Amino acid sequence: MGGRETPATAKIRAELPLCGCPHHPGFCGFPPLRSGAGASYSAAQEVRIRRIGRRPRSDEGLDPMTTSLAAALSALELGHLEPRAEDVSGMCPPSTEALEQTTTAIWSDLFATLQNTSLERDIEEMGWGLVNLFHRAAAKKHATIDRLTDEIRLLLAEQDGSEINTANLEDKIDLAKKIEEAATCYEHMRDTAAAHYIRETGRSWIPSTGNRISLGVTSAIVDGRAFLQARRERVRDANTAQGTPVVFAGGRLTFRTDEDMKAFGDNLLRTLNAVRERVGDMYLVHGGDMKGIERIAASWAEQNGIQQVRFGLDRKLGDRAGFRRNEQMLSLKPRYVIAFQGNGVTERLVIDAKKAGIRVVDRRGPLGTPPAAQNAQADRKVA
Repeated sequence: MGGRETPATAKIRAELPLCGCPHHPGFCGFPPLRSGAGASYSAAQEVRIRRIGRRPRSDEGLDPMTTSLAAALSALELGHLEPRAEDVSGMCPPSTEALEQTTTAIWSDLFATLQNTSLERDIEEMGWGLVNLFHRAAAKKHATIDRLTDEIRLLLAEQDGSEINTANLEDKIDLAKKIEEAATCYEHMRDTAAAHYIRETGRSWIPSTGNRISLGVTSAIVDGRAFLQARRERVRDANTAQGTPVVFAGGRLTFRTDEDMKAFGDNLLRTLNAVRERVGDMYLVHGGDMKGIERIAASWAEQNGIQQVRFGLDRKLGDRAGFRRNEQMLSLKPRYVIAFQGNGVTERLVIDAKKAGIRVVDRRGPLGTPPAAQNAQADRKVA
């Protein structure tokens, strides 16, 4: 270990051909590299020569595994992977019915196989991952569109009326529109799978990070500036809830019996339905806790077609994060704050809402009942 190489070993190594060399089979019996890999190998060797200022000595041996990764990638010439308008021109996206049927078939075949087997316990996790698969596919398409919009802005700034620049601009716009159609298809498949998920598990599907929005596709766009403006408006509208905000807050609860749990669930749904009758255009604002009663409220909202706004915790704020979230939710000036049993952050939310003149639907009593009912019952016992 760490000793010098003996003359005999050096002689044997010098006589062995380089493993993976484009022109010789390796001493391990591997065949020579194909022409494309061989070209990459040669290009990487030339890069190394330029870097060190000389050709490597015969006893140095250029090992592809130690070659610069950047040099190898540059030699592969991966520019053909950039999407082009001609790659998608003339092709129409699948119909909505076909997307729904395909997604439903995937879901049914997968989970019919898992049910009544040892894998049944993984159905919820697998379902979440399946919905997330389509969600991530749509997100990648939108990221590509964002890059294309930057290129469109640059082409607009450089527009001089020439035929070449005009053609380049039209190609970029057409490509962006086609990719946006693909993103819309993946969003539709995600929403279809999410509907199956909530029917299967009774829980709303919420991404681990980011938003769950659908931009849709606009009508024909004939101008670069019109395309950019239309996309800005769609992104803005998709991230803006329409209607009257109603804040919901509550913690993670445990119950002694199944009857108590059922009674609490009935009171929770009764409260949400009563508020909806009073505020027909409501959208639900909550903290997005997917392990507490906020998850039940989120599922109720999705099943009833009610928009949701989720305020997650900013972990960088530490203990202050929950109170900062209260401030953000109350800044929307909600019509009601629905409060169930929770921690000190929930208690503070109720106090601040009352100070701001916001009506509080207080359900922090036993099993989701008003505290006033508990106090009245205690008074009757004393009497």
